[in-house]
Amino acid sequence: MQDTQGVRPVILGISGSERAGGNTDLALDHAGDLVRERGAVFRTIHLRDHRISPCSPCGDCNARTSPCELKDDMPAIVEEMKRADGIIYAVPVHGFGLAHLMQIFIERAGVGFLRFDRPLANKVGGIIVTSRRYSDASVHNQLVDNLLLNRMILVGSGFPALLRNSAKEPGLTDVEGLDALERMTHRMIDMTLLLRRHQAATGEPVLLPDDRNERVARAHSMT
Repeated sequence: MQDTQGVRPVILGISGSERAGGNTDLALDHAGDLVRERGAVFRTIHLRDHRISPCSPCGDCNARTSPCELKDDMPAIVEEMKRADGIIYAVPVHGFGLAHLMQIFIERAGVGFLRFDRPLANKVGGIIVTSRRYSDASVHNQLVDNLLLNRMILVGSGFPALLRNSAKEPGLTDVEGLDALERMTHRMIDMTLLLRRHQAATGEPVLLPDDRNERVARAHSMT
């Protein structure tokens, strides 16, 4: 699969699971297989393999106008996100909420890097949540809010990709959840190609990126 310029779309999967080979990894690997079957490129970042510092008590987050200066792997990860056409967040439920690795990551990425120019605007976003039984919808909703804050495009694909497994061994046993994951992944690829075709034909993105920062006051028209 290539766009009109002969370039294959790139989907980046970001896993917020501490457990290598667990349900979250299996689900993200499956999404990656689907992406590659479509001829696109799939890359994976496991947050557990990177040094990501929690937000510090420096206290200048709301005033600063430049990226965070904490020295860790966040700048390189953010650059990978900027290079991708689409991003899938994959995360397990921990303690009835978002797993701590992903929570730390979205806080640092958003406050420290993405808030200034919203560089993820118009990228296609997807979410996979794995759980035993509870709170998967709440975690999914939090990540939806995060993707929308970053001006990303969420493609409706029926049910959200919530995969449950109460067995001791990891496995993709939730048939309905797996179907939702597959629909979401294919729709992400389809939307990525549509966006590229539009830009190639018109020379402009579908959604103009001229309103990326909610902290900059907008001029309101009077009717």
